[in-house]
Amino acid sequence: MRTLTRWEPFRGANSLEQINRLFNDVFERKGEESSLTAWAPSVDIYENEHELVVKADLPEVDPKDLDIRVENNILTIRGERKFEKKVNEENYLRVERSYGSFARSFTLANTVNSEAIKADYQNGVLTLSIPKKEEAKPKQIKVNVGTPAAAAAAAGR
Repeated sequence: MRTLTRWEPFRGANSLEQINRLFNDVFERKGEESSLTAWAPSVDIYENEHELVVKADLPEVDPKDLDIRVENNILTIRGERKFEKKVNEENYLRVERSYGSFARSFTLANTVNSEAIKADYQNGVLTLSIPKKEEAKPKQIKVNVGTPAAAAAAAGR
């Protein structure tokens, strides 16, 4: 007697990232032989007390091929990683890295000063430092210690 096994295509897809990879593999590649596929660099975004920091992995991307803009509070990083022509394409046994143009866009909060962005490119990592506006930085409030009666008198009661 045969048993039926239910096909669950998303079994084992623990994260949204794995599901995104599945769709990217299916819809962006034009076949196993395609060596030039669409890609988007991975980014880390974090903030501290003084700034927002965006780090993008851009190995072998020439800084001259980068276009970084802020329009209407949207930060856009565009560029291109070019396929090396030093080796004849027929000599490649496997091409897994993605090449071509890319663009990533991020909405910036109104609390950052987009006019003062600093960009640094080192070891294939683009780092954008976006300072926060003065009014957005945390301010420490001093607490006066006194008796409740003195506080009420000071308030004009």
